[in-house]
Amino acid sequence: MTVALMWEAKAAEGRGAELLEWARANAPGREPERREYFAAPGGRVLVITWWDADFSDGLPELPDPPRELTARPVHRWRFRQV
Repeated sequence: MTVALMWEAKAAEGRGAELLEWARANAPGREPERREYFAAPGGRVLVITWWDADFSDGLPELPDPPRELTARPVHRWRFRQV
């Protein structure tokens, strides 16, 4: 089964590039099948990882960034391929 983990954060004013840099530098140690980074207007950063795994597997999540980098709590979603 393929599982996609999505991690999305909104940067504090003017800190979008710094948040993206932080996300790239803090990827969990276990490597997914695929990892992609996206940026959007308003300082939003999205990281999607794809895993050959099951929902119940202990997949590593990208941690929360330092509070001063974000405008709100991080959002996380898990999807399975159908």
